[in-house]
Amino acid sequence: MTGFPAYEQGMRAAVRDVLGPERADFFFARFLEHFFTADDARFIGELGCTVVRIPVNYRHLEDDQRPFEIRESGFHHLDRAIELLARNGVRTIIDLHALPGWQNQDWHSDNPTHVAQFWQHPHFQDRVVHLWREIAARYRDEPWVAAYNPVNEPADPSGEVVGPYSRRLVEAIRDVDPRHIVILEGNRYSNDFDVYGEPLPNVVYSHHDYAPPGYVPDGRYPGVAHLTHVWESPDGVSYQHGILLPEDSRDQYFDAAVLERTFLKRSEYMHRTGTPVYVGEFNVVFTGDPETDRMRLRLLADQFDIYTRHQANWAFWPYKDIGVAAPLTVDPESPWLRRVRPVLEKKARLGVDLWGGRHDQIQHVMGPLRELFAKEFPNYLPFPFGSEFLVGRLVPQILFAEALLPEFGELFRDMDEVEIDDMMASFRFDRCRPRQPLVDLLRRACAQPAPG
Repeated sequence: MTGFPAYEQGMRAAVRDVLGPERADFFFARFLEHFFTADDARFIGELGCTVVRIPVNYRHLEDDQRPFEIRESGFHHLDRAIELLARNGVRTIIDLHALPGWQNQDWHSDNPTHVAQFWQHPHFQDRVVHLWREIAARYRDEPWVAAYNPVNEPADPSGEVVGPYSRRLVEAIRDVDPRHIVILEGNRYSNDFDVYGEPLPNVVYSHHDYAPPGYVPDGRYPGVAHLTHVWESPDGVSYQHGILLPEDSRDQYFDAAVLERTFLKRSEYMHRTGTPVYVGEFNVVFTGDPETDRMRLRLLADQFDIYTRHQANWAFWPYKDIGVAAPLTVDPESPWLRRVRPVLEKKARLGVDLWGGRHDQIQHVMGPLRELFAKEFPNYLPFPFGSEFLVGRLVPQILFAEALLPEFGELFRDMDEVEIDDMMASFRFDRCRPRQPLVDLLRRACAQPAPG
């Protein structure tokens, strides 16, 4: 969303190495202040949105060097966002997006590795229970908080820990706050719900509904999308980048009927148990090519139509970014994008980003590597999505991405506080550009009758 390589903590360390601790603290404080203001909350309310899902990294609220000690200052921006949205009639969902030890294998849980250690270590699990007790105690009487989303996209390789641990989390929250909704996501990045058994009271179960033609290179909609990183689980279910597929094939035809069948398959647990359907994330990647972007907007329109007809609740991901998927985008000529452009260009050249990235220019490296690995280890199916996914994760998204971190930090060397503040103001609402067709689509979707 902002353009940094690798994972958040590594990015923060790279900036700190260059600016020093005090100026680095100022750097990130100004980003958070500018990124979400009263103007943003007003815009969201005027769109007709009723709820915003706010992702939180545990590091705002707890320090790894002082586990189980809550940082009161870390609640500042969360409190501020909740209050600003409440003034505009919008509730919030508190989403713990990054957990200590990392709840999944990807960068978005702030994971520098490909191993989700959270499920292996009771210490990490105990810290999150404690953290959610503190969060629930703080917001138990806050009517503008709609729900708690305690674990984003869990990926427990054994499938044996996530179910019992989720029940433990719900019990700990209920000890403090018996009223607020709790949202649980399926295992394997919000796909697998068999780990839960019978639903718990006042708990909503959430899946994520990313459609492959919305982000794979050269995907057509309606039409055929050639899929990479396809993996079939032992139970015969096919995935692609964590996305549940309608059938086992790399070349698949997608239209509204296929999207609907996939949505219903993902929602099977909710329909079977009579619980609400909540799509916690979905989007498409915009490329700048007018024809491709029109197709992807049509895909989103079909998804919104499906959600309305099936009375599904939803949250679009994300709100604001540098031109990838969001309704608000940072101006390409802003101080931020002018400064980080060298790293963005290198990331694109090396295929560093999973989301929106391509390996065209490093195919001479990645192609033979994948072929060799498939030949030598044809039966190797690592969790969560097989060996082809893992090769991409380890080489461009970890090896290349980490090597880019020092270059990213160097972009900000010798900046003073005035320059930093002006650069971070690039994220302010009045300096961002609306992706108007997407804004209009969201406004029409928000105007539809809400599910009961």
